[in-house]
Amino acid sequence: MQHHHTALRTRSISVGHLRAFLAVTQHLNFRAAAEELALTQSAVTRQIQALESEIGVALFLRHTRAVELTSAGTQLLRAVSPSLERIDSAVRFIRQNAGRKIVSISTWASFASMWLIPRLESFQREHPDIDIRIDATDVSVDLETSDVDLVLRYALPTNVPAQAERLFGEQLTPVASPWLLKSSPPLKKAKDLAQFALIEAGDAYRSQHMEWLTWQRWLDAQGLKGFEPKRWLYFNYAHQIAQSALTGQGVALTRMPLIADSLASGDLVEVLPGTRLESPLAYWLMVGPRSGQRAEIKAFCAWLHAQAHTTRTTIGEVND
Repeated sequence: MQHHHTALRTRSISVGHLRAFLAVTQHLNFRAAAEELALTQSAVTRQIQALESEIGVALFLRHTRAVELTSAGTQLLRAVSPSLERIDSAVRFIRQNAGRKIVSISTWASFASMWLIPRLESFQREHPDIDIRIDATDVSVDLETSDVDLVLRYALPTNVPAQAERLFGEQLTPVASPWLLKSSPPLKKAKDLAQFALIEAGDAYRSQHMEWLTWQRWLDAQGLKGFEPKRWLYFNYAHQIAQSALTGQGVALTRMPLIADSLASGDLVEVLPGTRLESPLAYWLMVGPRSGQRAEIKAFCAWLHAQAHTTRTTIGEVND
């Protein structure tokens, strides 16, 4: 028995045909797809034939009144549909923001929700003509190639580039809600924590850098060996830890810069203020090389520095 093998195509396909392909898959009818695209039916047919020729396989089974996707067509559809949706979304965003002043910021979720977003209203009030876009992610951003203007990160001084600006450092301190303290045994000394649930980051022991945030380090500093609390509560993010403390679920070892506002409002209480621990980690600002000279970026950075100064004052950092 003789087998015929089609030569493997290696050239990239023409993306112009994909719009016609998507329209046909949505209607399973060439005439309806042509009406949607404002083309003739023969033009759509030619585009599909050209696409099939470039790929090297049939994408549709042709019937009298309709068409049906082949397995190859179904596989291609899974890739084409979300890709074209992302392209259309990007184009809409570009058109909507053409001529507008935008500051695009990359930071991580807990810092965005606990420090940056609560303060943004004051910047927007002073600069109503500047739009803000926040991308909350832990993924590293290349300021040379991305469309991000500013990056806010939490890191050791040795892990940031030379041009990074230090906003503030941090101390770690145990905090709790005032109503938890009123309804619980007295909490006067570190060993009294044995009567409470202790709240901690679930991944704190996975890296040396995160071990600075652990209760174990704090307990060791207080000379409490073999200490066991009433129970442990573990969360993935700093804002979850703070929320758990705010709702009275236990005592949390928290980062002072992130909970300073809750302490000032009385929503949280620093239960043992003489036991703060210094952390080697700090909060940093990095500005994209193509963004720094824009007026809106300069305005945002000036506002950010003023907010950072207030935070340094609040947490008792006196190195200004």
